[in-house]
Amino acid sequence: MSIDIVREIEAIERQVGSGRIAAGEGRVIRLQRTYEAPIEEVWDALTNHERISRWFLPISGDYRVGGRYQLEDNAGGEILACERPHRLRVTWVYGETASAADVSEVELRLTTTGDEATTLELEHTAIVPDEFWSQYGPGAVGVGWEMGLLGLSLHLRGGSIEDPIAWQLSDEGRDFATRSSHGWGAAHAAAGASPEAVAMAVTNTTVFYTVGPTAASPDGAGE
Repeated sequence: MSIDIVREIEAIERQVGSGRIAAGEGRVIRLQRTYEAPIEEVWDALTNHERISRWFLPISGDYRVGGRYQLEDNAGGEILACERPHRLRVTWVYGETASAADVSEVELRLTTTGDEATTLELEHTAIVPDEFWSQYGPGAVGVGWEMGLLGLSLHLRGGSIEDPIAWQLSDEGRDFATRSSHGWGAAHAAAGASPEAVAMAVTNTTVFYTVGPTAASPDGAGE
């Protein structure tokens, strides 16, 4: 399926802020996007484990409130709330947790927009070390989540990216990551970051997502 990179990037609204989770006050990234699909269809794509494996990552677990899930070679956590078809909240953890600060939270909210459209809001709240935030800013998490929402967009239209890892390092994938990184730079600036801080974060995030696995990894930064 052909991907209109500019259209996909412009479809996302980005915000940077702060919020509270169990571990304390954290940094928040928010993404909002509207899909041309009914709310029940979007909800099913987000919560049906068979469909999640088609557009995001293979997933296993106990799919109920209080149950745990695990994305293959990625994050896992506990299902904290599930209010069909409007709200899902989970903890988000990479590997072993050394402290409560390693446990971030992701919340998805769906609202009906018009007759056959659904607006998705994704909010990821995490305790981020100052040195990491200074180096990468919100793009470390934001770009990864945008790649996930791109997969959802294609899935809802009947398509997919056959090899996401290879695509990320293709010219098209690098273009997407670069544009997304700059989008998060703009959101970072709107939240009050200095031009120097924004420039550093955008450069480092873009390098991470476009150079490949030899780049320094923003571990625990999100998707």
